[in-house]
Amino acid sequence: LYLQVMDSKLSSYGIDEYRVAASQLAQTSLRSVIGKIELDRTFEERDTLNQQVVAAIDEAAQNWGVKVLRYEIKDITPPQTVMEAMEKQMKAEREKRAAIATSEGERQSRINRAEGLKQEAIEVSEGEKRKRINEAEGQAKEIELVAHATAEGIRKVAEALSMTGGETAANLRVAEKYIAEFGNLAKENNTMIIPASLGDISAMVSTVMSVLGHANKSNMTKVG
Repeated sequence: LYLQVMDSKLSSYGIDEYRVAASQLAQTSLRSVIGKIELDRTFEERDTLNQQVVAAIDEAAQNWGVKVLRYEIKDITPPQTVMEAMEKQMKAEREKRAAIATSEGERQSRINRAEGLKQEAIEVSEGEKRKRINEAEGQAKEIELVAHATAEGIRKVAEALSMTGGETAANLRVAEKYIAEFGNLAKENNTMIIPASLGDISAMVSTVMSVLGHANKSNMTKVG
């Protein structure tokens, strides 16, 4: 506590011991000011406490011929019970912050896990979609190639039939195929299928022979 005597008469006769009186008033004022704020803030607001104590003492010290220049709190030592209460409060605050941090971490972990599963599902879905598209494109390409090959085959057959002797060659090919397939059935150890009319076979054989004869005549004509 820093004091300055402004009026020596008042300081000598206005009060017995202005230093003792100022010191006691400072302690009383400090208790009053500290009682208005939270205990854990007293260390943070020491300058504010000093100013409030100076203002309270200076108002009374004017009658003593003394001016208060400055008041400085060097140390604050609360009672043991208060210290224990503060320690419990700080411990509770630390545990509270730790619980909040843990809860926030778990929440963020669940969010990240859900986001990961969501992203994985999207990627799997995109992969399946791409796979189906590729398969569909492959099937479409295959159908296109088969159709193209079939059309090309039909075109060539049509060209062959339109040529001289083309129709005769086609009939001969059909007759040969018929006889070959019928012969294969006869070689199998299965039940043989006989046409409903045996005349069908004779007619087919006659057709084949007629075609062969016609083909031979054509060849002889070409040779001659």
